[in-house]
Amino acid sequence: MEAAKYIVNHLKEEGVKHAFLINGGVIAPVIDAFDKKENLEFICTTHEQGAAIAAEAYSRVTENLGVAIATSGPGATNLITGIGCAYFDSIPTLYITGQVPTHELTWRGGPRQVGFQETDIASIVKPITKYSKQVKNPNSIKYELEKAIYLAKSGRPGPVLLDLPMDVQRTDINPEELPGYYPEKKEVDYQLLSRKIEQTIELIKESERPVLILGAGVKLGKTQKRTKDLVEKLGIPVLQTWGAMDVLPYNHPLFVEGFGVSHNRAGNFTVQNSDLLISLGARLDTRETGGRPETFARGAKKVVVDIDSGELYKERGVKIDVDINYDLKDFIDAFSEKLDFVKTKDLTKWKSKINEWKGKFPICKPEYFHQTEKVNPYVFMESLSKESKEGDIIITDAGSNLTWTMQSWKVKENQKLFSAFGNSPMGYSLPASIGASIASNNGPVTCIIGDGGIKMNINELETIVRHNLPIKIFLINNHEYGIIKQFQDTLFGSRYKATSYEGGLGESDLMSVANSFGIPATQINSHYEMPKKVREILGYSKGPILCSVELKKGEKIRPKLEYGRPIEDPAPFLDREEFKKEMIIPLLADKK
Repeated sequence: MEAAKYIVNHLKEEGVKHAFLINGGVIAPVIDAFDKKENLEFICTTHEQGAAIAAEAYSRVTENLGVAIATSGPGATNLITGIGCAYFDSIPTLYITGQVPTHELTWRGGPRQVGFQETDIASIVKPITKYSKQVKNPNSIKYELEKAIYLAKSGRPGPVLLDLPMDVQRTDINPEELPGYYPEKKEVDYQLLSRKIEQTIELIKESERPVLILGAGVKLGKTQKRTKDLVEKLGIPVLQTWGAMDVLPYNHPLFVEGFGVSHNRAGNFTVQNSDLLISLGARLDTRETGGRPETFARGAKKVVVDIDSGELYKERGVKIDVDINYDLKDFIDAFSEKLDFVKTKDLTKWKSKINEWKGKFPICKPEYFHQTEKVNPYVFMESLSKESKEGDIIITDAGSNLTWTMQSWKVKENQKLFSAFGNSPMGYSLPASIGASIASNNGPVTCIIGDGGIKMNINELETIVRHNLPIKIFLINNHEYGIIKQFQDTLFGSRYKATSYEGGLGESDLMSVANSFGIPATQINSHYEMPKKVREILGYSKGPILCSVELKKGEKIRPKLEYGRPIEDPAPFLDREEFKKEMIIPLLADKK
């Protein structure tokens, strides 16, 4: 069979049902091999960036491989933003690009380009892929495909790319006669793991204010149930990073909230006042620790479990007391066997203090509800979250709307809430909603996006209409780049260059744009009309719909740590003396 058909058939064997793509001259053989009855269905997007992002969102929802395909040159380079999203969030995605025939490839030290639209995409994306290879020998296609897919899914997952010259795609091969890929099996050092667990147990026994942090690795390792069982047996308060905010529902008795430079006060007070922090699958980056990691959980012993040694031993990272460089599944299974030996101290006072903070520092303050001009973003997010249902998929974008969502959303059972947290490109949530809807059998998706972000991929409204996907688009419309304006307030004396209409941005009638694609559109202009309209939009069953949520200009993220400050700094949205009063960490020094 042709190599192109072998590739598509192999993807089916991997459990993939859809691929996202745009056709082009030198990828046409692979596209021609698609047959809905025999192997896969393809979804045409309107831009390769949309295909790349849709594929990684498809992977997040199916918990299997996502696939995006493009032609050479600009087709391939347009995938890069989505590849970055998959790399930084560790999403297993296969990107396949067409390439000019092998006899037209540029040689080392030769001219810049020989073949038309020839670009060495395999070299370009090496820093943001786990594996990237241009396959020149058709006899190695089986080996390279199996290797790429294995690497995408194993260890810390991530994207891979195979670049296929057109003549290689069209070569007849016999897969049974070709060499395959057989990875080396790595032995787990259970003795070392056991010693690390014993150290952790001793720290738990001594702790008066322990916390568990759950990161995206819990989901990537498919250990959600194991983790929940462990959490409930330990009985230790839990904080979740944004990448894991949907692991436990908000009403779980041990769930505190999120934490970090743009999260709520109660979460940060809890972290900063803990005396033991156990992190499961969280990379503890500067969005979580603040710009000075040495001040993070400053009085706590730190146990960090991560499959990636690079995250454990960062040059400027959190100081770790017990480093556990193991697969989270192996750690939880081994730890669970010793749970009978884990006796925590009475944590009643600690949990009571955490609940006191949660009540004292709500993210949506009562005065926000009294706003009469336009819509307050925190009030809107609370309303949208309240009206959502168990099992819903919610995808948010970048900038202010991302932060407002992650601060405010109260996750219910089996909801999926995500964004491209590491790369965080404007325009992510629209094509991601396409991938998520296709992955859930054309199911409903709540897409939250800003007026700046939607313009980056607004062309994908066509794809949504083409497949009549029931995507509910909530356009958080402040008619500006709100998060950058807030940054300009801090560092540039409120000079709003290139962040507002007055500063050089254009402005469009986005409801009319949606209508032009055949998508009905409506507006929310006040708190009074909001609950009814939110219910109507979420209940709309005829396909996609767009709602422009009109915010007052200048709405800010509150609280938000100022750039470069340590996480315990209250500036600028909490009185410093009040902050100090809430901090109990100095008591540790007295005890010593």
